[in-house]
Amino acid sequence: MTESASTVRDRLLTVLLIVAVFFLILTMSIGLPIYVRPFYYAHIEALGLPERTGWSYETIRRAYDEMINFCTLYTPFSTGELAWSEEGMSHFADCRVLFSLNLGVMLVSAAYAIVAGILNRFGKIRLVRFLGHGAGFYAGIAAVVLPLIIGTLAAIDFDRAFEIFHAVLFPGKDNWLFNPTTDQIIRILPEVFFRNCAILIGTGIVVSSVTLVTVDCVGKRRRERAARSSEASPQKA
Repeated sequence: MTESASTVRDRLLTVLLIVAVFFLILTMSIGLPIYVRPFYYAHIEALGLPERTGWSYETIRRAYDEMINFCTLYTPFSTGELAWSEEGMSHFADCRVLFSLNLGVMLVSAAYAIVAGILNRFGKIRLVRFLGHGAGFYAGIAAVVLPLIIGTLAAIDFDRAFEIFHAVLFPGKDNWLFNPTTDQIIRILPEVFFRNCAILIGTGIVVSSVTLVTVDCVGKRRRERAARSSEASPQKA
């Protein structure tokens, strides 16, 4: 491979790495409220769900676990002792598709980032530092903009943002509008829980992005100091 072709290849692979890390930040953060079940468990008592619904902590937790198992582990649909309808189940089937898509993108992005890092480490490719910054810096900057925009819109009108969110992810469907009598699980999934899920996702994105940007900037300053030190040192004859 010629030098120019190699340079183009390395630039392209670096851009792809930026995209992969961006999606890795996004999907890992989205996965937090999905896979970290204690996050929901903490809401059961905090929101007074047993008192508000008349169901015990164990009944509520089992209903949530079985619903999440259906969405993530592909077990038969159930909400424990709580009533559910075919329409309600169809919404969770839609959620299962989105959860699987999120997991797939996360795994592919992580795999590419790992492989690219290994190939760069052993000199098989040369990841480019655009303006002295690595892929993590640009992915972090891009990712942190997203929750800021969405968070601002949600803070202005969460109900409207919630409706838009469902309209985008479930186009042409209204099976997410649960009847609390026929689909009782909606009674243990109050709006404040979804709001806190959004906050958790946003926090995950911001923390990941700030960490990547900070690490990159520190590394850039160290490289610059090392370069200045090398230039200032006396040259041997």
